[in-house]
Amino acid sequence: MHCIVWEFEVAPEHTGAFLAAYGSDGAWCDLFRRDPAWLGTALLRDLARPQVFVTVDRWRSAADYAAFRAREAAAYARLDADCEGWTRRETFLCAGDAA
Repeated sequence: MHCIVWEFEVAPEHTGAFLAAYGSDGAWCDLFRRDPAWLGTALLRDLARPQVFVTVDRWRSAADYAAFRAREAAAYARLDADCEGWTRRETFLCAGDAA
C-alpha cells in the first residue's frame, strides 16, 4: 500500500468548508473514488492544535497513484484551486509504502 500524507493549517473561518471538501463524503474523496486503486483517505484533526489537519491517502501502489495523477491532472488542479485560500499552510509530509 502506498500512502500520501499532507498537513494543513486551516483558517478558522474556513474550517466547515475544509471539512466538507476533505472529509469522507467530500469532493476530494469523490475525485479519488474514480480510480479503483484508491483504498481510502483518513482525515485526522490534531487535538493539541485544532486548526491543524492531516490527510492520509491510501493507494494500491505508487505507480497507481502516479497514473491517477496523470489521468486526472486537470480535475485535480481545478479542485485544488477551488480549495485555495482555506489554509494558512499546506505541507507535503511524505509519500511512502506501508511497512
